[in-house]
Amino acid sequence: MTATDPALTALAQGWCALSLLHGRIEARIERALQTRHDLSVREYSLLDVLSRQHDGEGGHLQMKQVADAVVLSQSATTRLVTRLEDRGLLERYLCPTDRRGIYTDVTEAGLRLLDEARPTNDAALREALDEAARNPELAPLVRAVETLKATPAAA
Repeated sequence: MTATDPALTALAQGWCALSLLHGRIEARIERALQTRHDLSVREYSLLDVLSRQHDGEGGHLQMKQVADAVVLSQSATTRLVTRLEDRGLLERYLCPTDRRGIYTDVTEAGLRLLDEARPTNDAALREALDEAARNPELAPLVRAVETLKATPAAA
């Protein structure tokens, strides 16, 4: 393929449209969460991911799994955890069966904030998708997002 190959050009345009849609959605959600709850999109995502943990076999996530879920490096995830821990929204403790393992859990205050912020997140997502659906270039991507079924992420 060459730089002027129509297939490559179409692929690049599709990627640009997807990137544009993602950026618009994230910016809309970021503004809403910051304004109403003093949370960033990444902070909200981290609270959400960690709130879905449970005790027992396979219930707690390793930091790499958390980092993958919130799409950050492990070091950036650790800094994010520390910020939320300083705000009293998360707590870390040693794994009772493996003293090398450190778990991170959402505190009661973190769960309350997450419950308060979830409708804001959902409304901002809906607004961003509705706005993007009016753009002919983005409308097919919006339809694709709306038809996706929740499935576990592939490793």
